[in-house]
Formats: sequence, C-alpha cells, structure tokens
Amino acid sequence: MADATTATASTPGAPAEFAIRVQGLGIRFRRNRRGRRSFKDLLSGRSRRTRPGEFWALRGASFDVRAGEAIGVVGRNGQGKSTLLKLVAGVMLPDEGSVVVEGGVAPLIEITGGFVDDLTVRDNVYLTAGLHGMTRAQVDAKFDEILEFAGIGDFVDTPYKHLSSGMKVRIAFAVISQLEEPILLVDEVLAVGDKAFREKCYRRIEEMLAGGRTMFFVSHNERDLRRFCTRGLYLDKGSLVLDAPIDDVLDRYNGDYNS
Repeated sequence: MADATTATASTPGAPAEFAIRVQGLGIRFRRNRRGRRSFKDLLSGRSRRTRPGEFWALRGASFDVRAGEAIGVVGRNGQGKSTLLKLVAGVMLPDEGSVVVEGGVAPLIEITGGFVDDLTVRDNVYLTAGLHGMTRAQVDAKFDEILEFAGIGDFVDTPYKHLSSGMKVRIAFAVISQLEEPILLVDEVLAVGDKAFREKCYRRIEEMLAGGRTMFFVSHNERDLRRFCTRGLYLDKGSLVLDAPIDDVLDRYNGDYNS
C-alpha cells in the first residue's frame, strides 16, 4: 500500500533532529471476528473505506518527536494509546499514513511476551535478549547485572512458569532495559511491580533519559507523567486531540473526564 508505511531511517555520521515522524497515521480492526483484512486485501490495497464490523483504532495522527524528548501519551482505556506505541515499534503496520523512526526501539510493551514458560530464567534471559539483537557475548557481560537488578538470583535456574507475576515483570524489565536502542517505549508495564521495584525502574528510566534517549510513556499515573515527560499527546476515540506541554495535556484530560 503506497500510502501506509512504517520505516526506519538513519543518516550515518550524524544524529537525527527528529527521532520519530508520524503523518496521517491510521489503523483499523474488526469487531465481529478475529483478524483484520485478508492477506489478499493487504497486497491489493483494496478499499480503504470502513466496512461493516470495522472501526478505526487510530486515525489521522500527525506529529514529530525530537531526539531526546520524553512524551507522555494519555487517554482513557481503548482510545488508541497502546496501538500508537505498537505502530511506532513496528509490531503493527498502518492502514494509512506513515511512521518513520530514526534508529531502533527498546519496547517496554507487554514485556513478558515472548518468555517461554518451560525454560529457566537463565535460558529466557539469553533467548529474549537475543531476540532483541544482543549477542551471547553481550548477554554474558550483562548477565550478573540483569540478575542483580531483577533481584531474583536465587531463581535463576527455576522454570519461568513458577515465578510470580511480579517476578516475571522484574526479570523482563531487567533484560529490556539493557538494550541500548535510542528510543524507549513504555506502556504501563510496571503496574504489577511492588513500590520499591517501581522506584528502582523509574531511576533506571531517568538514567536512560539523562543519556539522551527518546521516550514514549503511556500511563494513567499523573504523577509519573509529570515526573518524566515535558510534552503530552492526548488521544480520544482514536484521534489526537491535543499535542502540548504535559501539564496542559493533563489539565485538558482531567477537565474532560473529571467534570
């Protein structure tokens, strides 16, 4: 489809001014059965009109993100926030518009996905890090640090399926946060963590931002949004209704739904 693209671009030798450029971005899903358009439809670019049972999860979104910016994405559940992050990550492909990403992404989105229940924690660390592009030598060098951060060294040779949900999040965050990609995508992944571990993760995120990372942060926690972000995107019914400083975005959001 000529008018729906996801791309990664880079200019060797010089940092990009913009980390992400989004233009007219849209994606649609079906309500009445699993899946979206058929593979034949995707290849042919057949009719972009909304058919019965379809809805636009996100449509018409346009914005640029400068390298090093921290963006908070707000809105009620089901308004397109996680979908936007997955489009930026390249996990989903748009039905219209484009998203261009300068460099790779470290996706803290559904971070326990991809872990294999019957493998040990040790094997899952190597598997997951490898799937995200780390070499075995890189994982070897970081392995003790990953375990120390997660705080589950005593369970390193325990099958992953025997870990609590909180422990699974801890090991997943410890692995993904070791990636050195320039763009960080965070989607409510710390909601099940205990207070002490959340603060540990937040300090790690602050270190990454101080190092010049770009971040998208989806959260319903207003304090966290103000802590990390300088700018906000407010999504409602799949549309970007406000792109402004984070305080202004939160004031608008609170005014719309708390009045």
